Amino acid sequence: MKKIAVKASKPYEVLIEQGIIKNCGKLISDVTKTRFAAIVTDDIVDSIYSDTVISSLEESGFRVVKFVFKNGEPSKCSETLNRIYDFLAENNITRSDCLIALGGGVVGDITGYAAATYLRGLGFIQIPTTLLAQIDSSVGGKTAIDLPCGKNLVGAFKQPELVICDPLTLKTLSPETVSDGMAEAIKYGMIRSSELFGIIASHSIENYFDVIDDIIFRCVSIKRDIVENDEFDKGERMLLNFGHTLGHAVESFYNYTKYTHGNAVAVGMHMITEQAVKHGDCEKSALEKLDAVISSYKLPLVTDAPVSELISLCSNDKKCESSNINAIICSDTGISSIRKMPFDEFRKYMEA
Repeated sequence: MKKIAVKASKPYEVLIEQGIIKNCGKLISDVTKTRFAAIVTDDIVDSIYSDTVISSLEESGFRVVKFVFKNGEPSKCSETLNRIYDFLAENNITRSDCLIALGGGVVGDITGYAAATYLRGLGFIQIPTTLLAQIDSSVGGKTAIDLPCGKNLVGAFKQPELVICDPLTLKTLSPETVSDGMAEAIKYGMIRSSELFGIIASHSIENYFDVIDDIIFRCVSIKRDIVENDEFDKGERMLLNFGHTLGHAVESFYNYTKYTHGNAVAVGMHMITEQAVKHGDCEKSALEKLDAVISSYKLPLVTDAPVSELISLCSNDKKCESSNINAIICSDTGISSIRKMPFDEFRKYMEA
């Protein structure tokens, strides 16, 4: 088993091991005193993993209740959140009990926000079952729901008690869902590690699993380092938004129906890097390598959405500060920086 200790305001561990989900009950019992847990999951994950997780929890002495909602980004909204609150109240969940997020990024985000806000906070465990969640959204404490005008605009910082990553859960995913998560892995390679980028580039969607444990470990380690330096997203942590400002705009433009998060981020990474090359801020070879690896994982490079409209949507992004926007520029693979620009300057930068 690989362990990564995250020394945030609330320290916790990320555990990575194939087959570990079957032992989640014992692992969770080691980090919490309660023996009453509420699982929150979506309808797809529920049919695959809920029985395994509930069985393991019950073997470790837990009483378990479960809330299931429809899968997909549209469910990460206030309506679903209020239904979770009602469920917790109906089942007499107290501040000494815990929530378990079983699923991908949407499940983790909304469950974490419920844990941060219900009764002003209760324990929270992450069991991510998608690549995107395992390498990114389950670690670092960002939780949120979407508003009609933008993604992740209502949220809170809520560090989990424990993160349990079982790479075998990726075996049940479609190649498209794996590719979606790999966009975030590519991001980590671009912003901080040319070595990680090389590992990802030397494989493809057909044989990624040969190195998946290493990829997860490296991505989480990078995020751990950044989060420990800037837990509340005031400086260095903004590097994790490479490709995301434009990516979120792409998602919003299509009302979260045409592009999944990873696909939109892939488009965003290409768009900002292509412009960086035009402005002399990035090596052309870096763009070529980025485009090649994005394509090898069957992710898109472009979108039909007008650039001018995407830029306008960027003004609703949470990475904006007053009239400025924090653009993340990679000058080469593994090298990134934060460029604070007035919004008009960012528009000119992207429309060059």
